[in-house]
Amino acid sequence: MKKDIHPKEYRPVIFHDNSNGAKFLISSTIKTKETAKWEDGKEYPVAFIEISSASHPFYTGNEKVMDAAGRVEKFKTRASKQTGSKTQSKIVSKK
Repeated sequence: MKKDIHPKEYRPVIFHDNSNGAKFLISSTIKTKETAKWEDGKEYPVAFIEISSASHPFYTGNEKVMDAAGRVEKFKTRASKQTGSKTQSKIVSKK
């Protein structure tokens, strides 16, 4: 094996999922400012993330709408209106 190919700061880091509170202890080089205790009683650097495999809809099977402003509904109504106008604009009378 080659020597000295891994970064020097490669160490265990706690990744904390903000959306559901799940925690993972994974080796990483991410730079963090905070630390937290893990189940083994040791203290590790902690990185806060917005989404992980514990909360992502692909892995959980639960659909989660993250749009509170109604942008998706606005897009759907706009798209449905466009579809209707496109079919009417294709009808051209020939003389």
